[in-house]
Amino acid sequence: MARKLNTYQTSLGFFDQAIAAPSMKAALEAWGADSNLFHQGAAKESDDPDVIAATLAKPGVVLKRPVGSTGPFREHAELPDKLGVGGKPKEAPRKPKKRKPQKAAGRPADKAAERKGALAYEREQARRERQQAKEEAARQKERERRQRAIDEAQAALEEAEREHAERAAAFRAEVDAIDKRSQAEVARWEKERERLAAALRRARG
Repeated sequence: MARKLNTYQTSLGFFDQAIAAPSMKAALEAWGADSNLFHQGAAKESDDPDVIAATLAKPGVVLKRPVGSTGPFREHAELPDKLGVGGKPKEAPRKPKKRKPQKAAGRPADKAAERKGALAYEREQARRERQQAKEEAARQKERERRQRAIDEAQAALEEAEREHAERAAAFRAEVDAIDKRSQAEVARWEKERERLAAALRRARG
């Protein structure tokens, strides 16, 4: 069953942000907040008829306007063009206008309109979830690609190390064989030299 939407408002970075959502938790998720801005006093449920009307026209969509400004909320807002020290607007902070209580100002006039807005919110939420799933799938694909590249590089390194170890072992075997032949040649020559020297001595008589 579609849940009734409320309008929530906060300020993040250079923008005031507002959204029509069924709960504070849903608003925080849409804003991408990593802490409870409502408990911190940085977010609230809006009672501004203009803000409520703008958000209910696009349920579930985060609307923005330059922080500290009084202009309308839009889906795509430009950065403030006049910033003072610390990135705050140069103009003096505006005082909130006192409004007369308007019981249903800016809200759907009937249950059918409320249901329509709630369904629109659910569609936007589903679209956002699909987009997040698509982005996560892309990130997962990139992680898998990188892992494959790592695995291939690791396998190539291990294969090269194996080949090097085999060649080094073959070289050592060749060196050992040469050492043995060299030692055998030294021993042979000693015997031959002694034999020839003895023959020379006999010849000299």
